[in-house]
Amino acid sequence: MGQRLNIHATGQQAMKAVYGLGIYLAKSPVEQSLLNLVYYRVSQINGCAYCLDMHSKDLRAKGETEQRLFVLDAWREAPFYSARERAALAWAEALTKFSVGHVPDAIYEDARKEFSEQELIDLTIGVITINSYNRINIAFPAPVGGYQPGQHG
Repeated sequence: MGQRLNIHATGQQAMKAVYGLGIYLAKSPVEQSLLNLVYYRVSQINGCAYCLDMHSKDLRAKGETEQRLFVLDAWREAPFYSARERAALAWAEALTKFSVGHVPDAIYEDARKEFSEQELIDLTIGVITINSYNRINIAFPAPVGGYQPGQHG
């Protein structure tokens, strides 16, 4: 693969829009550990190596267990995710893998049991944000492996 442009250097103006979403989400009532778990799961779905490296390191630095990270792609079968985490992961997957053109009612109802209206809006913005970063990093790959925990905020 040839050298691709560095979107974070060349596209600073464009990236400010995406960075703004992160600034907003840093103040969200949704716990950052849950948002990072969602970011990691969405990055698994999208195959974004840079984001997987980054979020796994940030999660581990904040105390997330290796076991939960190792089996996250099979969270439905694993016993160590809370109802709130399960609702968030199902919501994130439904928004990332469109199959019916809308979030299925059962997933919406489970999410509404666990999240306030504001939290569900913020969770949705979080899923949109990580999907955007995944697509940017897939189009313009950043070097993988050098990320240090907390480097981006």
